[in-house]
Amino acid sequence: MPWFRFRKKHRDDQTATAATPSTELATSDEARTEPALTEQAAETAAATADPSKPKRRRGSRGGRGRRKSAAEASPAATAEETAESPAAEAKRQKPERKQLSQRQERRREQGRRRQPPRRAPLPAARRELLVSVDVGEQRVAVLEDGVVAEVYLERPERRSIAGNIYLGVVDNVLPGMEAAFVEIGLEKNGFLYVDEIVRPELERGHGRKIQDLISKGQTILVQAVKDPMKTKGARLTTQISLPGRFVVFVPQGEGLGVSRRLDDEERARLKEILKRLDVKEGGVIVRTAAEGASEEDIERDLVFLQRLWRSIQARAKTASAPELIYQEAELPLRVVRDLFTGDFEKAYVDNDQAYKRIVGYLKKTSPHMVERVVRYKEATPLMDAFGVEREIKSTLNRRVDLPSGGYLVFDYAEAFTVIDVNTGRFVGSRGKNSAARLEDTITKNNLEAVKEVVRQLRLRDIGGIIVIDFIDMANPKNRAAVEEALRTELERDRTKTYVVEISPLGLVEMTRQNVTDGPREVMTKKCPTCGGDGIVYSEASAAIDVERRLRALAASSRSQAFRVELAAPIASALVGPGARRLVELETLTKKRFFLDGKPSAHLDHFVVVAEGKLADLAPQAPVEEGAELTLQLVEVDRHDAAAAVGKLDGLDVVVAEAATLVGKRLKVRIERVLDGTAYAVLARKTKKAPEPLTAEAEAEKPTRKPPARKGARAAESAGVEGAEAEPAPEPEPVAEAAAEPEPVAVAAEPVEAAETEAGQAAGEGEEPAPPKKRTRRGSRGGRRRRKKPAADESAVSVVEAAEEELEAGGASEASPEPPRIVTIHVPGEDLG
Repeated sequence: MPWFRFRKKHRDDQTATAATPSTELATSDEARTEPALTEQAAETAAATADPSKPKRRRGSRGGRGRRKSAAEASPAATAEETAESPAAEAKRQKPERKQLSQRQERRREQGRRRQPPRRAPLPAARRELLVSVDVGEQRVAVLEDGVVAEVYLERPERRSIAGNIYLGVVDNVLPGMEAAFVEIGLEKNGFLYVDEIVRPELERGHGRKIQDLISKGQTILVQAVKDPMKTKGARLTTQISLPGRFVVFVPQGEGLGVSRRLDDEERARLKEILKRLDVKEGGVIVRTAAEGASEEDIERDLVFLQRLWRSIQARAKTASAPELIYQEAELPLRVVRDLFTGDFEKAYVDNDQAYKRIVGYLKKTSPHMVERVVRYKEATPLMDAFGVEREIKSTLNRRVDLPSGGYLVFDYAEAFTVIDVNTGRFVGSRGKNSAARLEDTITKNNLEAVKEVVRQLRLRDIGGIIVIDFIDMANPKNRAAVEEALRTELERDRTKTYVVEISPLGLVEMTRQNVTDGPREVMTKKCPTCGGDGIVYSEASAAIDVERRLRALAASSRSQAFRVELAAPIASALVGPGARRLVELETLTKKRFFLDGKPSAHLDHFVVVAEGKLADLAPQAPVEEGAELTLQLVEVDRHDAAAAVGKLDGLDVVVAEAATLVGKRLKVRIERVLDGTAYAVLARKTKKAPEPLTAEAEAEKPTRKPPARKGARAAESAGVEGAEAEPAPEPEPVAEAAAEPEPVAVAAEPVEAAETEAGQAAGEGEEPAPPKKRTRRGSRGGRRRRKKPAADESAVSVVEAAEEELEAGGASEASPEPPRIVTIHVPGEDLG
């Protein structure tokens, strides 16, 4: 057990010993200690009653820790009685196994049947009751300290059937499910589980098989304990219970009981009153509202319920199944009977008839509460005056904001409800000298969320399985603090709840009794489009489906053109900006499509109106495709926010990417003309943004450079720096050269240039230099090193050399071969 829980339990035990049993703390301690004592007694009795059952060895994995013997437990034991043998002493000196953790103990306790713990009294608060009655709806709200805590709605067509008594007919018995479906006159049959079938002979040890208890076609008297919800029918039981102001009468039950929300002193007083009443038939449970009630009040309430039961039995004998035998009271009277106790200060009622019924009922049952009922007559509606109307509308919101900046998100699933806690704008302390950590910020946000979570559970009347996703906390002390705060806040809830401890992931699993529909279920219905899923098919997805259908239509038909009727948003998406998408589709299919958009059509609307020749289906328009004209843009397109619309003789011209130019007169080019609409683009030249690098373009590039051609190597060896930095323009082709089939060589080899130089030197009387040896690429000698040219050398470009040859006398014109383009190194002035 953690140290903080041990200290709390030790402190509570000391307080319980010193305090009187009537305090709330003693009641809470009793609720904690009663289950453990009950379990130990049950285990001891089971072990004594069945000696043949093999005992589990103490200290094993599944067993409990070491128990004290009678000698150890008794302080009066003598030394001889407590003396141990050597074997026993050696056994005692063995190290004991580690006791089960608190979580393991709690899980083991949850699997055992035990008595329900004592429920603590409701926390002190200033409570008020609001009753508003309209023609089509009745509403009741509970305020705690001025804040709306609970809201109940009921309409004539959706009146709650919980508490109604029916004479039903068994429609089907399902042994595999241990249940039966009973027809009670509603749209769906009621569900009757085998444990809800109560008969006197079952207490004498008879079997619990449902086929032995009831049969198909049998008439049976049942009571609805839960309204039909979603796809499920009403939950039924054969154990009838009739609630009154102070007591609940169970005709087929036994025993006497008192509400566990009352303290021990009041419970003892009420038990004595029940004993004096000497109830001979049925069971009686005293309600919380009976606190302070006299014996005459309780007896009068019990006599009324017994007389009501006799009337129900007489009516059931003459009724023909399926039939409603007894109907529960309307919402205002039902809430006053069950909730309007002494801790309420006022009850405001805005309807005369409802006011008279409530006052008349309280005069018979609780005369001292009549003065607390107030007839509301102000001009401002009752629910608006106390802020209830706003809170009722807020139950439809998925998100609920917290005061510090965090927020909750409610998601309703078929199996359970999920509540997600988020920090949002809450970042903790912003001071520079603050010592707050992330763990402290998360814990503070979770503790703030606990109060709002419980309030929303009550306000929205959420039932069933509930999962709360708190923000993860690393410190076990913080997780325990959040869990304890949740249990404390749930004490305000009158509805039964069961909470499982917080998991390492920060999840809290809990259940809350669900009897009737909450405000969200009463005020809303499923969306006819999405069926309650909250999502619909997008326009882009629908346009892709239509595109596939058009391609299939074009492949299966020989017609040149088609006229198709679509929803207006789908037609606009399929055409695309400037009709580029439609043009691409028509290019692929080699067909023409004329799309007719209908504003009121559904997204999946697709009708082929006509098909045939292009000339027959082409629309008549004041402008032709490809024409350029000047147009005044008047508004933004309703389907494409980036496009603008202009008018031309009754024809809407949608100009792509022109929404920012509305009000201007621009020149546009018509791309496509459909029925009543033309699609165009801006005709002016706009500077295009540079195209980004794409993976496809990079993948198409070769991984290696292509081998350099012979002339290119010669140009490289020439060492012309200007040629590398800026490529020379290609020479203009000559007519005769263009007729040749072979291309012109790029450049000559450096050896040829050397020979030319040698020839010039010989003509001047100089001795020519011997030619250099050529080294083949890839030979063992390695690559030829490029010689860096001298700074005073200049190069003649390939184009200039070609032009000089053309001007020299037409030698290249007469030659059948293309001219050889050479690179000549011109000596500098210092070389003569």
